Amino acid sequence: MTAAYVRNLIRSDAALPVFGVGSVLIAWQFLIPLAGVPAYILPPPSTVALVFQKQWPLLLGNLWPTVVESVLGFVFGNLAAVLLAIVFVHMRVVRGMYFPVVLFFNTIPVLALSPIIILIFGLGMTPKIVIASVICFFPTLVNMIRGLEAASPNEQELFRILSATKSEIFWKLRLPRSLPMLFSSLRIASATAVIGAIVGEWIGSERGLGALIIQATFNYQSDRLYAAIVLSSALSIALFGLVVAVERRVLRHP
Repeated sequence: MTAAYVRNLIRSDAALPVFGVGSVLIAWQFLIPLAGVPAYILPPPSTVALVFQKQWPLLLGNLWPTVVESVLGFVFGNLAAVLLAIVFVHMRVVRGMYFPVVLFFNTIPVLALSPIIILIFGLGMTPKIVIASVICFFPTLVNMIRGLEAASPNEQELFRILSATKSEIFWKLRLPRSLPMLFSSLRIASATAVIGAIVGEWIGSERGLGALIIQATFNYQSDRLYAAIVLSSALSIALFGLVVAVERRVLRHP
């Protein structure tokens, strides 16, 4: 393996994240202990890896509820946002009446809203799905409205001259124009859905990554705490990657 080959490998886009993550893990493993940070505060990656090896059934059992809550919250929250955006764009009176109401609810911190949702829906999986939906909803709503209104007046006028119906204008002009902004929102929602599910599990749950994080924190099990955090991050990355894959297929990105 020549030096030039190694340099080209390091400079490649695919290799850069690998080297970045690897350098952080090496620093975490060796430099943090040398700095005097105790292992019960920041356990090294090798210790966290042992948790995955020895306690994988426990981690997997708590991962599954969070996956279901995150995915369903992502789907329902974004679907509701898209449908409401379509209504707001085509019915300006409804938009003027209810957009301020939606904006008001968006100003309520999710940690303050979560206990109310749990009081309404109980302690099952439903309130976690609702919380994940709520936290995904508003950014997608705003971006979808902007996307649906992205078509210029000249383009809309051209469609009307060609005797296009409102339905044809929507499917052939408005919706295609909105897709880039929609997928930008979906990328963000892929992470916030997981956050919403975990926050819901913090408030009231015995299973899930959020519950595991709380239990590990109060029991001073820092290695299990970091393992649960890594697993929740991996779930967000997986959902993000899925959205990117669908976006490339729909928008025909190279």
